[in-house]
Amino acid sequence: MLETPVVQAYCGEAPPRFADAAELECAKVLDFYGLPWQYEPRTFVLEEDAEGRTIEAFTPDFYLPEQDLYVEITMMKQSLVTRKNRKLRKLRDRYPDVNVKLFYKRDVARLAERFKLPIAS
Repeated sequence: MLETPVVQAYCGEAPPRFADAAELECAKVLDFYGLPWQYEPRTFVLEEDAEGRTIEAFTPDFYLPEQDLYVEITMMKQSLVTRKNRKLRKLRDRYPDVNVKLFYKRDVARLAERFKLPIAS
């Protein structure tokens, strides 16, 4: 179980429960800089069946309300992110006014190195 940090800039309702260490460290960086953030506040429907039931959806990891920006962190190998990229294309097609940024493993590694975080592997 990941630690639940003391969060100061978090503006969600329930305490966040992070899926992995990269998300936890990202939250710490956002908090350190006092950037208001929410954790997984919205799920976007990407595809529905004929009866309107959701068959594919996407929930970005963070939302930064002051920037109106959703942030997704992926620690998958670059060669395995095809599915995630496809979901992002669908999200952008279906919700053109939604701003979303995907941080790949290499981006997270660079941030971890810069901020001396323990997640770059």
